[in-house]
Amino acid sequence: MITVLLVDDEAVDLEWLRRRVVGSPLPLQVVGTASSGFNALKLMEDERIDVILSDIRMPIMSGMEFARKAKELNPHVQIVFISGHEDFGYAKEAIQMNASGYLLKPVKDQELQDMLETVCSQVEKERKRHTIVSEALSLVNRELLLRWLADASEEHEREHIAPFLTTLLQYGAAAAVIEIDDVEWKIPEQERRSQIRSISSFVEHFALDNNGGTVLASHDQRIVILSPISDERFTSMLEELVEEVRQNFPVTITVGAGSSARDIEELRESYRQAQAALSAKWLVGKNRLIKDVSGTAREDKLEPNIEANVEQMLLAILEYDLVAIDDRLLQLFDKNEIVNQKQYAYNLIIRITSKLHADLLQQNENLYELLKWDAQVLFQFETIDDILSWLRRRFFELSELLYVKRQKQKRKLFDNIMTFVDERLEQKTTLKEVAAHFDFTPNYLSTLFKEEIGILFSDWLNERRMDRVRELLADPCLKVYEIAERVGYKNIIYFNRQFKQFTGMTPGEYRKKHKI
Repeated sequence: MITVLLVDDEAVDLEWLRRRVVGSPLPLQVVGTASSGFNALKLMEDERIDVILSDIRMPIMSGMEFARKAKELNPHVQIVFISGHEDFGYAKEAIQMNASGYLLKPVKDQELQDMLETVCSQVEKERKRHTIVSEALSLVNRELLLRWLADASEEHEREHIAPFLTTLLQYGAAAAVIEIDDVEWKIPEQERRSQIRSISSFVEHFALDNNGGTVLASHDQRIVILSPISDERFTSMLEELVEEVRQNFPVTITVGAGSSARDIEELRESYRQAQAALSAKWLVGKNRLIKDVSGTAREDKLEPNIEANVEQMLLAILEYDLVAIDDRLLQLFDKNEIVNQKQYAYNLIIRITSKLHADLLQQNENLYELLKWDAQVLFQFETIDDILSWLRRRFFELSELLYVKRQKQKRKLFDNIMTFVDERLEQKTTLKEVAAHFDFTPNYLSTLFKEEIGILFSDWLNERRMDRVRELLADPCLKVYEIAERVGYKNIIYFNRQFKQFTGMTPGEYRKKHKI
């Protein structure tokens, strides 16, 4: 699209002009209208303008004065003057300023259309010339340009790229740095080089189709774009590029963009800004455009109490509390405070896992054996979110493994306790005796029973005894008092009461009901 700025202090004339330009079949986009030269210049600072249609006679700042300042901002802008006076002096001055055209009010539709076709043709020629210059940048000069951007070039090398930079910066330009995400683990090694070349070629053609500037392939699998288009258009183009790559390739890209530059040093600073923005991918995530990273700088703050947090995380792991595990992880890896550098995050992970491992060893558990831990996989991840997601899965897995293991151990423990008690039902077995046999305190065993079985140990023991009583009552040769003594009851009346409380009938009624 060719961008157009309309300038006229008469609101009616300005609206008439806007409607005619918008209704033109030519690839024109009205990016702004202004009622004065001052407002128009402000718009030009924010937008790259290809064509200006401006009234000559305006208060305070005349159209001529505005045009001179506009040419200073953008020497290649095409300016068409519109005047209500057939004044040769104005026309002469416009010619001296190298204006693209001069129209008299009232402007006829066909005259305006013819003039727009002429300036559009001039804009396209200028763009083509810049494309040729960009394409003519040799491989050697592209390498020199990358070296210059990285602050690694010699003085004599800069002479080779100076003409390109001068041409590029006539409009103002900005730098962007593109990084292909997850190359190491999403693309097989044998396909990696060809896939990177395909993406680089795709980016280059995309930039060319959008008049987006010069594309340079760096040695570190990154791609640099130096673009002379306006900030708004550059942002829009880069966002579209991110989406296009996502739709067409098995991997995504993340783009860091710098601010617009007007001279050579500012362009190099724009490149540094783009690199800094891209490094923030670690924090803000991938598959996106990153511009402003001012809020991600690390301040000097005290580290959180890592030891206490890890202890609380271990407690959550042992209790199979997945929500608490996640809360602890998020607190340890607080992106807003401390984890804005990979090395810090790796060191933090080592500290966390070392402490977890040491604490688990005290419980005869080995973290690394349980999870078959491979720390090298951490270095494949490109963002803190990737690492958090991986750690979350592994710690959830650890918590579940320990939970299942404990459940099996408890099941085995209770099987052993039940066998021990069953073998001694005909003796006067007590909670203290059972607890001592299994090296527990009576209180702990009682609590364990309540938690796992849902009833008190004494109630469970009574149930087991009554089950044994019913088995013995099935033998008609045994007297009721003999059965009571065998299961530990010395008082026959108390025994009868307990049995009736449990079954709803006395031992005699039980035998009668079951015809024993």
